[in-house]
Amino acid sequence: MDKDLGQKRAVQYLYPPLDPFDQRMMDVGDGHTIYVEQCGNPQGIPVIVLHGGPGGGCSPAMRRYFDPRIFRVVLFDQRGCGRSRPHASINDNTTWHLVADIEKIRAALGVEQFIVFGGSWGATLALIYALSHPEHVRQLVLRGVFLMTQAELDWFYGGGAGLFWPEPWARFEDLIPEDERGDMIGAYNRRLFSGDLQTETKFAKAWSSWENALASVYSSGQGGEAPGEYARAFARLENHYFTNSGFLETDGWILKNIDRIAHIPGVIVQGRYDMICPPTRAWNLAKLWPNSDLRMIRNAGHALSEPGISAELVRAMDQIAGVEG
Repeated sequence: MDKDLGQKRAVQYLYPPLDPFDQRMMDVGDGHTIYVEQCGNPQGIPVIVLHGGPGGGCSPAMRRYFDPRIFRVVLFDQRGCGRSRPHASINDNTTWHLVADIEKIRAALGVEQFIVFGGSWGATLALIYALSHPEHVRQLVLRGVFLMTQAELDWFYGGGAGLFWPEPWARFEDLIPEDERGDMIGAYNRRLFSGDLQTETKFAKAWSSWENALASVYSSGQGGEAPGEYARAFARLENHYFTNSGFLETDGWILKNIDRIAHIPGVIVQGRYDMICPPTRAWNLAKLWPNSDLRMIRNAGHALSEPGISAELVRAMDQIAGVEG
């Protein structure tokens, strides 16, 4: 109930619902076909929206953070999730495949430079894309910063966040035998990829519920139960990426290479009480990125749907529209 109230309050800050003017399934190779859509002004400032997870998929609400008169908004479902196919597949599904997919989308749509807008894992991917192709990024707008480090994974899956949320942590942990709890990502990996659909779905729902329970500052600790098909893609893809440390060369790779985007302006919107991606990561990023503007939101957690988060993201995009529009 509390989370629903927060979501309803967030809607007041968004632009009205709108339909895409273009929807397509794009063959990106390796047996993957991804869903891509465009909405807003076809001649407007290009923005590409990177959803979270990995495995979260894009939603109609994500279209509503941008003035449709000013922006040409591109959304897509990353490999293996949403409307992209094959569903829940981890084959040829790495960070570098996703970076290449963004480049294929950019080329297919005839875009020279994007504003890159992403939250949580979407912020991670936005930073990695910008570090890989800085010439094609005019600005970054990030929310709920996740830097794909072992320390962050240890916090969320090693009991740190569970100190604040013992009830949902117990539900997440109790499904695993005690002798396997020293590596919860590994324990869930064995079950999410067991080859038995019933087992995979059961543990996918538990994995998704743990994250959902902590997403909003309005949460009562009940994560709800995601539909099995969605949960299976979300959990399998997250676990696959986390098991492989995001497919980055070294731990802390993003901050070690941040000088590559020192010249690119960015806005970082971070919830003060984000239990999934603690604010220290956004703070560390902002300290090393001279062209960034960190906006810490009081009384806000991790979710895109937090009222304060939504309000600030819309404000940031409106400010960009005023400068560039």
